Amino acid sequence: MMDHAHDLASVRDATDRLLSAVGELDNASVTKQSRLPGWTVGHVLAHLARNADALVNVLEGRPMYAGAEARDADIERDAARPLAAHLDDVRESAARFQRAAAVPADWSRTVVLRNGVTDSASALPFRRWAEVALHHVDLGIGHELEDLPADFTERETGFLADRFAGHPEVAPTRLTDGTRAWRTGREAQEPEITVTGAPADLLGWLSGRRGGSGLTVTGGPLPALPPL
Repeated sequence: MMDHAHDLASVRDATDRLLSAVGELDNASVTKQSRLPGWTVGHVLAHLARNADALVNVLEGRPMYAGAEARDADIERDAARPLAAHLDDVRESAARFQRAAAVPADWSRTVVLRNGVTDSASALPFRRWAEVALHHVDLGIGHELEDLPADFTERETGFLADRFAGHPEVAPTRLTDGTRAWRTGREAQEPEITVTGAPADLLGWLSGRRGGSGLTVTGGPLPALPPL
């Protein structure tokens, strides 16, 4: 069960941490390569701002983006701006998202996201939390998966395991950090692969941010995951 009020508070906290960290950078840092292929730090920051506005669109019943080309063009347009402009944009777009989420609404309603994906409105704050938390890591400025809140890491691991559940190209897999366990991959009458590792390593592998070298795999090779 999603607790959108809790998640909105968590989004604020994660955004404050990101803004505080980015505020220590300089203009030259904006053009440095992030951990995402082909994207600079500026691209990541521009994406975060436009994602907040896109989720406002969803909350207010409009299409998330005008289209894939428009989304990409907006990010490219804004990527090279000075650091101060990025900080203002991330801060102001985050405030717009919080204001839109504060409007009384039916949080159980179904909303439409990018590429026709549907979800409960109550899941939107957690989705935004994931954007801010994971992209803070992607900036490559000293914030790591190990620094993320434990409750976020557990929930995002479950979310991503569910995302790959039933996928025909992913072998049946049991994931465990030694305390908790999740299942993912296709349903088939075949031996299950077990992947064991620290919470950050499991999340890193599921989210495409780590290759799996820190994981222990039994019952077969580490499954190849499709891109998110």
